[in-house]
Amino acid sequence: MSSTLRHLCAATVPARIEYFQYDWWKKGAWHLAMASGMILGGFIGGRVLSGPDDVVGISEATRSDLAGLGITDFTGMVPDDVFALAVLFTVPGIVIILLGGFLVGFGARYANGCTSGHAISGLANLQASSLVAVIGFFIGGLISAHVLIPWLLG
Repeated sequence: MSSTLRHLCAATVPARIEYFQYDWWKKGAWHLAMASGMILGGFIGGRVLSGPDDVVGISEATRSDLAGLGITDFTGMVPDDVFALAVLFTVPGIVIILLGGFLVGFGARYANGCTSGHAISGLANLQASSLVAVIGFFIGGLISAHVLIPWLLG
């Protein structure tokens, strides 16, 4: 999935940027079809197949920990206390959503694959580089969950 944006840009950006000058149809058409299917599947699962009483199950201990950080809305798929549009224009929102999204995208391209690609396919093929990448992903996740997020929201 991490290379899909490149294929999308190669298909749609009219500028003569060397990085996007390749036969995207041969290399990336299936990526675009897969990404479209993921978006469509997410929409069907989230809007068509879900009901008004569907709630994400979160343990009381987790709710208590999150309430200590100011996250109290558990009515949707993600808490509006962190992911609402109004929160985006705050310092924690910019860091979490924009900078975090950039770093995830950059890291996926720098590691030559995303977390699930390395963890599932790379480790199954016994690739040492995937082991290093997965260890890095876990360390980054632990630092984010236990240091960065409490610091930003606390």
